[in-house]
Amino acid sequence: MSITQSDVAYTAVATAENGRDGRVATNDGQLDVVVNPPKELGGSGAGTNPEQLFAAGYSACFQGALGVVAKNENADISGSTVTAEVGIGKNDEGFGLIVKISAVIPNVDATTAKDLIEKAHQVCPYSKATRGNITVELSV
Repeated sequence: MSITQSDVAYTAVATAENGRDGRVATNDGQLDVVVNPPKELGGSGAGTNPEQLFAAGYSACFQGALGVVAKNENADISGSTVTAEVGIGKNDEGFGLIVKISAVIPNVDATTAKDLIEKAHQVCPYSKATRGNITVELSV
C-alpha cells in the first residue's frame, strides 16, 4: 500500500552528476562517491555503481525488516547477515534488474530462517517497491 506525503517521516536526497560515469552525493554530505560503470558494462570499474548502491540499501533495509519480524516472532537473529546481489542485463525495454537476497541466521533452524526471510520480504519497503517489477529470489 502506498503512503502519502503526509506519512513521510524522512526523505533521503541524493544528486547525481554525469549519470553512471560521474558522482553521486547526498545533500547532508554523508555520502559522496564517484560512480563508474563496471568493467562488465564497458566502464572503468574505478568507482562504485548504481547496482552496488542499490544492493547496499536493499540489504540494510531487508536486515532491518528481518529484525522487526524476528522481534514479533521472538526469534534470535543475533549474528545474522543479509546479502543482496543485484544483477543488471539487457531485456526487451533496454536494461532490467534481478535481485537475490540471501540471509545467514545462525541461531535458528533452516525452516525458521526461511519463514523469517519470507515474512521480512513482505514488510521490507524495498521489497514492496520492487514487487511485481523485478525478480527477487530469497535464500537461506
